[in-house]
Amino acid sequence: MAELIRNLPQTAEQEKVAGPWKEAWRSFRKSKSAVAGAGIVIFFILVAIIGPMLAPQGINEQNLAIRLLPPSSEYWFGTDDLGRDVLSRILHGARLSLTVGISAVILSAFFGSLLGIIAGYYGRWIDTIISRVFDIMLAFPSILLAIAVVSILGPSLRNALIAIAIINIPNFGRLIRSRVLAIKEEEYIHAAKAIGMKNSRILWRHILPNSMTPIIVQGTLAIATAIIEAAALGFLGLGAEAPQPEWGKMLADARMFLLNAPWAMIFPGVAIMLTVIGFNLMGDGLRDALDPKMKN
Repeated sequence: MAELIRNLPQTAEQEKVAGPWKEAWRSFRKSKSAVAGAGIVIFFILVAIIGPMLAPQGINEQNLAIRLLPPSSEYWFGTDDLGRDVLSRILHGARLSLTVGISAVILSAFFGSLLGIIAGYYGRWIDTIISRVFDIMLAFPSILLAIAVVSILGPSLRNALIAIAIINIPNFGRLIRSRVLAIKEEEYIHAAKAIGMKNSRILWRHILPNSMTPIIVQGTLAIATAIIEAAALGFLGLGAEAPQPEWGKMLADARMFLLNAPWAMIFPGVAIMLTVIGFNLMGDGLRDALDPKMKN
């Protein structure tokens, strides 16, 4: 009995040291699909960072004498209709596609979370106005709203990034608003108000830290969606412009040669597919690890 009692404080201390983040990491590592997704994401991030330095050819080096060559030992992914190396363009395109996807999600997460926190915490007419704006934006299909925004701003990769950021703001806003509505009714929030803590301090010290979990999960999943949307805008000619090697633009340029040179479309399409799958698998793993409701 004495030995059992002596072991109790040590066990409690070990659990305290572990903490929720370490516990979430342990749960994340147990999911094979989540680890596989994280591996895919890390691989493409490394490709985006060092890929252009490893590219065998320049992205705009044209040689019409070798146009539409199939994959070979010299050109692993073949060449396109202008004689450019498809592998080199995909390596360079990884940086563009990931930059657009991650940057757009960071912008939408910042502004969406800010509006969601304000709407959920202050309520009343502020909540009504912000919520109705979110409802109006969500009433339109996201890709159509993105097309409308790019049509107003003009076709370019930067404007495509802005459009993707705008259409994803309501997703973050509504998610954080619902979280804030639950948190602000907690006893420690009422206690903070009772001792005279300012609203700005409450939002910064209590509301925001306790809302980070859904932001992280939604952000990871939103990157996958943003990459698809950027590729869709590029395919429609509303995103990256020639000769930028963005994956969606590469698909659009190669669609006329699908029967004669399918590799020019297959490899950029596979790159998009693998990247999206990686972020989705990792996002699902983070959701299962960070959401207490998903744990047994």
